[in-house]
Amino acid sequence: MVSRAISDVWWKNAVVYCLDVETYMDGNGDGVGDFKGLTERVDYLAGLGVTCVWLMPFYPSPNRDDGYDITDFYGVDPRLGTLGDFVEFVHAARDRGIRVIADLVVNHTSHEHPWFESARSDPDSPYRDWYVWLENKPDQEQDVIFPDAEDSNWEWDERAQMYYLHRFYAEQPDLNVGNPDVVDEIHRIMGFWLQLGVSGFRVDAVPFLIEETAIEEEMPEDPHVLLHDMRRYLDRRRGDAIMLGEVNLEPGEREAFFGEAGDEMVGLFNFVMSGATFLALAHEDAEPLARHLKETPTPPDKCQWFNFIRNHDELNLSKLPAEERKAIMDAYAQDEDVRIFDRGIRRRTPPMLDGDQNRMRLMYSLLFTLPGSPVLWYGEEIGMGDELSLEGRMAVRTPMQWSGADNGGFSTASSDDLVRPMVKDPDFAPAQVNVMDQRRDRRSLLNWMERALRLRKECPELGWGHCEVLDAGDPALFVTRIEWEQRTMFTVHNLATSERDVSIPQVADYTSLADVFSDGDYEPLEDSTSFTIAGSGYRWIRALRTDDPVQLI
Repeated sequence: MVSRAISDVWWKNAVVYCLDVETYMDGNGDGVGDFKGLTERVDYLAGLGVTCVWLMPFYPSPNRDDGYDITDFYGVDPRLGTLGDFVEFVHAARDRGIRVIADLVVNHTSHEHPWFESARSDPDSPYRDWYVWLENKPDQEQDVIFPDAEDSNWEWDERAQMYYLHRFYAEQPDLNVGNPDVVDEIHRIMGFWLQLGVSGFRVDAVPFLIEETAIEEEMPEDPHVLLHDMRRYLDRRRGDAIMLGEVNLEPGEREAFFGEAGDEMVGLFNFVMSGATFLALAHEDAEPLARHLKETPTPPDKCQWFNFIRNHDELNLSKLPAEERKAIMDAYAQDEDVRIFDRGIRRRTPPMLDGDQNRMRLMYSLLFTLPGSPVLWYGEEIGMGDELSLEGRMAVRTPMQWSGADNGGFSTASSDDLVRPMVKDPDFAPAQVNVMDQRRDRRSLLNWMERALRLRKECPELGWGHCEVLDAGDPALFVTRIEWEQRTMFTVHNLATSERDVSIPQVADYTSLADVFSDGDYEPLEDSTSFTIAGSGYRWIRALRTDDPVQLI
């Protein structure tokens, strides 16, 4: 029986699924995904085993940065539907036990936002101090986030006759969070969407929200107080809501965003573990995983790490050591065209692994058993590919592939009218990779994913427990022991493509061992804790002592 504490802190055992409404399902035939189409696919998400849907920005926007340049924080892009359509989707998801979180993008607005239009037009505008202005461009530049498109964080505005700050694209002027009116507005935005039923927010680019700029004299002595106040507001309005922070910093720095008392971000993405997983697979060596896992401290009691293999951006390797970054690039991105921003790879996982189903399943088995909660990017469950003819990150943001029909079943519109073209690579195009075909194939990745997610949710120790890396005596083997309350689980992953002999250490205190999930049929572990594991194999094993009241199934 699940205790009240577990059900209240739902993110500890969540399965998060990230999607972009405009590329998921077109419900009205105009070539653009919308909330009507997404609502029609809620049962698919429930069947997959998703417990939380993270929506990328769906607000009104000129779409110069795929919706992250917002002109109205209180609306829905008309192409995607109405506020009523949004509420219908949230209601349908909640009826099936699925929570919804929204992207909270409050570092900046679009330069077409009415606030900025007012600010640039009149020095006496009440919105003038909502942005960051300087008469003279600073001599010292901060890091430019998109070096392929921008060479400065400051843009001259002819109407204002001043420079304004933008850490992202020039079309996205930064908000001045040193202004209390801006902070109050951020709280109002949160309150609005919480009232409409969301269970929290994925907070975009959190470090840049509190980073020192030309306005440091206006900022609190400790800028983290801004995040603390956001969390207090969140807790007052909805005690079970989450702030999931995008914090891509070095180990030792990122943890500060949980807050000393766990009173800032509820969750943080673990960017480093994503890179470590690819590196371990490339070298067939568990050392990077073991090392980075040891560098990942246990979060505060009501906080959580969120792990992913790929997310909606590039595979960002910027916080890995230079030699590790180079090794991953050499293994998976020999072609310069697939590298981006001198820090990442703009490909989905299946093409990077040449469509190798065994290695893909190994990676997701790792994802589901690492300490924390897993995050999936839409289409990962069927092994979708990418479209490299699209610019930059858009290569991994193609329409969902529902069937082998025209436009992959995404839309009945002409292919010329699609919001984005379908994948053309014949190995990953809809004719070869789609939901409908995989539903009918019991050996498909989709059916494997549904089973893996169901079993993962039945193992709360994976989300709640303490994880220890064990010495397996073979560098290719990644073996862990996870303990929580009266539950213990051992996981074994073979990063090599050839079979390996395994002897599970530290099992003398356990009298019963049983398989929960594995890559194939193995002999029961009743008489021996030694076995041979297949290349790219995995095995989740539950262990019990004689006096444990919980029985193995």
